[in-house]
Amino acid sequence: MARQKQTRPLQQKPSDLGREPPDSASRRREVANGFPQSKGPDESNRHLKETILSALPEQPGLTQLVICVGGIYASFLSWALLQERITTTTYGPPASAERFTFSIFLNTIQSAFAALTGYAYLLASTSRSSGITPSIFPSRAILFPLILVAVTSSLASPFGYASLNHIDYITFILAKSCKLLPVMFLHLTIFRKRYPLYKYLVVALVTAGVAVFTLHHPSSSKKSKSSKVAGNSAWGLLLLSINLLFDGLTNSTQDHIFSTYRPYSGPQMMVAQNVLSTLLTTCYLVVSPFLANSPISSFLGLPSTNTNEFASALAFLHRHPSVFKDVLGFAACGAVGQIFIYYTLSHFSSLLLVTVTVTRKMLTMILSVLWFGHRLSGMQWVGVGLVFGGVGAEGWIQRREKAAKERARKKES
Repeated sequence: MARQKQTRPLQQKPSDLGREPPDSASRRREVANGFPQSKGPDESNRHLKETILSALPEQPGLTQLVICVGGIYASFLSWALLQERITTTTYGPPASAERFTFSIFLNTIQSAFAALTGYAYLLASTSRSSGITPSIFPSRAILFPLILVAVTSSLASPFGYASLNHIDYITFILAKSCKLLPVMFLHLTIFRKRYPLYKYLVVALVTAGVAVFTLHHPSSSKKSKSSKVAGNSAWGLLLLSINLLFDGLTNSTQDHIFSTYRPYSGPQMMVAQNVLSTLLTTCYLVVSPFLANSPISSFLGLPSTNTNEFASALAFLHRHPSVFKDVLGFAACGAVGQIFIYYTLSHFSSLLLVTVTVTRKMLTMILSVLWFGHRLSGMQWVGVGLVFGGVGAEGWIQRREKAAKERARKKES
């Protein structure tokens, strides 16, 4: 008997082991979409933003701003008062009063103190972030520009202190506020850089202010002045111009280092520059006694007698112990002020630092007038207004330009 063909095929019942979970299709759709359906795209983006923001460093607040500005004012105003006291006043009884004229020794103490303080700041700033202290000399290529910075900064101070023998401290402070002039001169001649028109107007305004202040100085306006006094003032201004030229070369080289050898930081620069400056000035203090009667001494204009500045400075400190406190306070205020400057640069904008620096120099001049009894004529105050008006206008224009760039950047993003 023939077998009858089955009209309906047998259906094999799948086992539970090979069965696909009931929600597998929905999971495949979730994977295909890139995220689970239980979390929408807005919620996922919000979670991502929260993760990124939690990883960002905390933004500085008003308290840090007040500490930075107050620290810069307190340290550098004290530093300026001590600088004027050490370099322009006399120590000892009136019958045998002496002035402290050992600028290389003073620079050595200051740079050594700043190197130690800067290294402590470098350790503290890196331990909070990566925990690995970066080298202050990360490569051989950076050595030459760092040595150039140390040489120019070490040479600038003696010329500035020497100018104080022929001009007063108010003129010194006013001229030191005009660092834009040598920086622009070096960039135009060496780096072939061009500036907008307002920069040249600011330079003209500042130059006019310095000229008005100098021409109306009491010692320059007297009819009975001698040619010797006028010559001394001109010599002092020449020495101060050399000081500003070295300052401009120092600032230009520092800008080159920061832009070329990234991520070289401010604390690294502070330590490296002060270490190299200390080595250079210490070598001079050690070698200078042996150059007393050599042709090099006459070529450099060094005096043939009493060229042992280190021994002479120690003898001066022994005769007048109060100078030692002033020198240590001067070095400490300068080192702490540098830390506040680098901290402000790393947490706030450079425009804020420019504003604080300009106002600090104005306060330094006013404090010097009140503390040491200087007297300024009406035209001299006009010169002061021209100088700080020009520098303040430059800072205001830079602030507007930076704000416009930030707004344009936000629109593009």
